[in-house]
Formats: sequence, structure tokens, C-alpha cells
Amino acid sequence: MQEQPAPELEVEQEMKGWVFLAPKEWFLTLGKMERNKCVYFPTNYNQKSDFCKKNRTKLPDTSLHFHFDDVIEFSGVLQRQFFNDRSKSAQENMEVIIEFINSFLHEYKFCEGIGIGCPGPLDFSAGKILNPPNLYGWNDFELVSYVEQKTGLKAILNNDANCAGLAEARLGAGKGFDSVFYITVSTGIGGAYVYKDTLINGANSSAAEIYNLIVCEDNYSHKGANAGSLNEVCGGDALARQARDAFGRPVDVKELYDELYLNEKNPLAVKIIETWFTNLAKGIANIACIVDPDIFIVGGSIALKSERFPETLINKTGGYLIHPESFRLEKARLGEDAGLIGAALLVP
Repeated sequence: MQEQPAPELEVEQEMKGWVFLAPKEWFLTLGKMERNKCVYFPTNYNQKSDFCKKNRTKLPDTSLHFHFDDVIEFSGVLQRQFFNDRSKSAQENMEVIIEFINSFLHEYKFCEGIGIGCPGPLDFSAGKILNPPNLYGWNDFELVSYVEQKTGLKAILNNDANCAGLAEARLGAGKGFDSVFYITVSTGIGGAYVYKDTLINGANSSAAEIYNLIVCEDNYSHKGANAGSLNEVCGGDALARQARDAFGRPVDVKELYDELYLNEKNPLAVKIIETWFTNLAKGIANIACIVDPDIFIVGGSIALKSERFPETLINKTGGYLIHPESFRLEKARLGEDAGLIGAALLVP
């Protein structure tokens, strides 16, 4: 999978004005911050933050939402990546994020709230993380109350895939469409459904939780996910597990896809990747039968960095659809910042 440069994209949106903060290691440059208007310039992926640590992981995306009463100019480092130490509790891991947010708030006192995007499943109304299969050591953590107590600000929690989907629907590839279904293909599989710029969360905070959607008869499962579900057979961890079993050694997704599948046409790799595309296509076709959105958008690190990913997936999916002629699927336009932007959009 080729490393992609920052997308050539400028998004302009009428809103109060936003500054984004998240635990990632990249710069986010913002400029021309005007009253009721924000011009967003994509992340510069080649420039590392002065605050960056050498080790990397993914903790919940945390965004700060600001209101600017006057026209101002702003540009600077607003992001830092933190890592999840599995030997520590969720509270202990959150301490470094809280410390950074509070130090930031001393300088910018006009913050109105904190939007949090976190791997699910979650209980949105309780502000609680339940038992996410891809975030270890955070089960049953009441994240919203913890953040509000430590910062004194209103916090809003939603699924990280929902946050990315909301951003793409309002500002990215889904802008202008009423019905948008977003799918993230990364370490795991996630989804979001946005109808007329509004996230559909469901009665139990589980709408679009497609990670648990069964697409095949594979018998592997972990942390409560269904055997044969999208997360268990199509996520990055699932691909790495399948490759390790097939080759008898550790094989990461980049090697599997770029080297063994695309370049060498290794039969074992071809079988794994073709099955992967087939299962993803079946999942999308199942979603189309129920939701029938105007557009599907695919994001996440694997989808964004894999050559010919959208084209191959479109071709595979067409054979399972009732109306293949009207099927529309596009790659996410906001890149890996989508979840960060969407978390900020949670704050009203």
C-alpha cells in the first residue's frame, strides 16, 4: 500500500468556527478563521509535531470546538499522538490527553466543548465505552463523565466511524447527498449512516455497527464479535491473522497486498485478498438491501492506501446488487483526518 500525500482538498463550510485537536502525531494547519466561517486545510503528512512521541498507537480522537467572536488568523500545531499503554488503566492512559487539553485551554479560553470519537460498541447516552474489540483495557469506561470532570467542559461521545462518516457526509465525498453510508476499512471494520446531515445512532447506539455483520462461515471470533463477521474476516488484524496462518510467519497488510498480491501474484495472497474483497462486497450488498443510500464512501487506512481498492470493490459488489447500474462508491476525501473533523462536528 503506497503512502499517500495529504489530499489536495480545501473544504469551506458555514459554521461557528472550529479548531481541531486529536491524539495523532500530525500537524493540522488552520487558517483564515473568520466569524461563522472556517476554511480547513488538510493535514501535512510530511511534517511531524514537536510534541510527537516515537511510539505510535490509536486512542480515541478528541476534538475541541471553538467559537470565534472576531475575525482572527490562526496557524499552528494543534495535534499530538498519544499511545495506549496496555499495562495501565483507561484513566491512567487518559491522564496524558487531559493534561495536554487543559494546557491548551489555558491559552484558548473560548472552547465550547469536546467531541470524542472512540471505537465501539458504545453507549452514547451514558457516555460509556462498552467492550470494543480493537481498543484494549477500556471496557465499561465512563469516558464522557471523566473528561467533563477533568476539563470542566461539555463532552459528546460517538463512534469513531460515525465521526468520520459525519465529516465525509457534510464536508467530503458525500457532500450534497441526502443518504450517505460510510465504511472504514482499517484495523477493524466500522460504519456510519448519515441522513440529511444527521447521524443515525439507533435505539441502542448500534446503528451501522457493521463490524458484527455476518458475511461468511469462518469460525474465528474474538471479544464478542460474531464469527464470520466483517470485522473478523475483513479488518486489518483479520488479514494479518489469515496471512500468518497461510505463510507460517508474520505478514503485515502492506506486504500482503502490495508485494505478495499486486507484485508477485502469490497464489496464497491472491486467495486471501480475493476472498477479502468478496466478503466486503457481500457486506455492502447487504447494507444496500436495507438502507439503499445515495452513495457509499470507503475510508480508513487500508482503503485509502490500497491501490485499485475502490475499482475492485465496485466490480465485486455489482454482482450482488439489485440495482448495480445506480451503485455509487467513492473513496473518502478527508483522509485520516475525517474522524477528527467529525468529532468536532459533534459539538453543537
